[in-house]
Amino acid sequence: MLKLKNLAWLIVPVMLIQGCAPAVVGGAATGAGVAYDRRTTGTVIDDQGIEFKGAYALFNNKEIHDQSHINVTSYNGIVLLTGETPSESLKQKVTAEIKALPKVRRIYNELAIAAPSALPSRSSDAWITSKIKTKMTTDKQIDPFRIKVVTERGIVYLMGLVSRTEADQAVSLVKSTAGVQRVVKIFEYTD
Repeated sequence: MLKLKNLAWLIVPVMLIQGCAPAVVGGAATGAGVAYDRRTTGTVIDDQGIEFKGAYALFNNKEIHDQSHINVTSYNGIVLLTGETPSESLKQKVTAEIKALPKVRRIYNELAIAAPSALPSRSSDAWITSKIKTKMTTDKQIDPFRIKVVTERGIVYLMGLVSRTEADQAVSLVKSTAGVQRVVKIFEYTD
C-alpha cells in the first residue's frame, strides 16, 4: 500500500507537467457538476460522448481537419459547432458528420466561413469565458454548473437547462463583461 501511495506521488506531478491536468481537474469538476446538473447522469455522459466522438470524426476527416478550426459542444443532446472553416461546402460536411452521431437531438452550426483563427484570438476568447464563469460563481442568482459558456470571436454562446429568470440574469451578466461582442442563447427552458 505504501508503494502505491509513493507511486501516486510520482505520477500525479508528471501528469500535470505533461498536460494531463485538464483531464484530472476536468474529471473532478465533472463529478461535482453532475451533482447539481439538471440533466441526468446518463445525459451528461452522452454529451461528453458526443463531444469526443464529434471531435474524433472531424479529426479523421482530413479535408475538414486540415483546413478548419472547429469546437464541438454538446448540452442535453443539442450540439453547438463553433470555429472557422473556409467554405460553405465544408461547413455542411461538418454538420453531416455530427448529425451521424447517436444521441444528437439538434445542431446549431455557428461556424464562420473564414481561415482558422490565430492563437491570440483563441486566448482572448478563453479569457472572456473565464471572466464570465468567475462572475457567475459570485452571482447568487446563477448556478454556474447549469450554464455552459462557449466564446468564439468574442461571441458568447450560452447553453443549459434554465428558467427564463436564470437566462435573463445570465445574459445580463455576460453583456456587462468586457470583450463580449454578442450573446447567443441556446437555452432550453424549464418553465
